[in-house]
Amino acid sequence: MPVVDGLSSRALSEITRLEHTRNYLRPGDVSAALGLWRKYVHQPERDLWHDYEWGNVHWYCCGDPLKARALLDTVMRALSPRSARELRMIVNRSDAVWDRPSPPYDVDGR
Repeated sequence: MPVVDGLSSRALSEITRLEHTRNYLRPGDVSAALGLWRKYVHQPERDLWHDYEWGNVHWYCCGDPLKARALLDTVMRALSPRSARELRMIVNRSDAVWDRPSPPYDVDGR
């Protein structure tokens, strides 16, 4: 069973059960999606903008973080309310970074 900081053993076992019973999931998919989304939202803004404008060829081999985020939404809908709430708290931390406003272009205040 993969370990995700902040999830109870009950939520982890429910995720494991989903990963073994749903045809759109494989074992470890939720943990991988969390890691991919977390890593993506912490990239520099210029990299995010480049991905938005032109896409990212590495997504074909390494996973699409936007699809990973969509998968997390699907999993949260499939979980019990209690487990979904736990997972949502973790996902919301990365979402907060994603939704953070951009810094001003003239950093020195001119």
